[in-house]
Amino acid sequence: MSEDFTRTLRAMQAAGEDAPAVTEKLLGLLYPELHRLAESLMRRERSGHTLQPTALVHEAYLKLVDDTRVEWQDRAHFLGIAARAMRQILVDHARKHQAAKRGGGMQRVTLDESFGEAAGREFEVLALNEALEKFARVDERAARVVELKVFAGMKIAEIAHVLDVSKRTVDGDWAMARMWLGRELGEN
Repeated sequence: MSEDFTRTLRAMQAAGEDAPAVTEKLLGLLYPELHRLAESLMRRERSGHTLQPTALVHEAYLKLVDDTRVEWQDRAHFLGIAARAMRQILVDHARKHQAAKRGGGMQRVTLDESFGEAAGREFEVLALNEALEKFARVDERAARVVELKVFAGMKIAEIAHVLDVSKRTVDGDWAMARMWLGRELGEN
């Protein structure tokens, strides 16, 4: 799948297709994967959430197509950027909801190793986002590891590929980030 995606991407770029057209075609190739990711993210949200997985993917699509400066490298790069877009959408949605409810119905997200399981340690998505932005000033790469793992559901090997580092480096960054964020967010 990854090789097919990269081959298709290279062919489109060689043909001189414009960035929005390339992004639209790439999204079509990865739509099922992005939808599964959105479903996983939405399962961890509060019950009665007004944003549906399909809407999350479509909003991410609009952000991706609107950004014509991105030169896609491969599947992992595309998914990483899509994950960032979904994170921004969820954070914006949580901010709007919190403003409307004056703090009620906080959205939760997990930092547990078992991505997406309800039994994991959960944090309010706005608090996690704020802590993650603060952590990025301490260790930008480790913050990116958290973003790719939590918001994109990527495995260690995929993250290593996206960041062009070893799996061992990603494991270390993930462990350190979980500890730092847990402390920052009041976990023991």
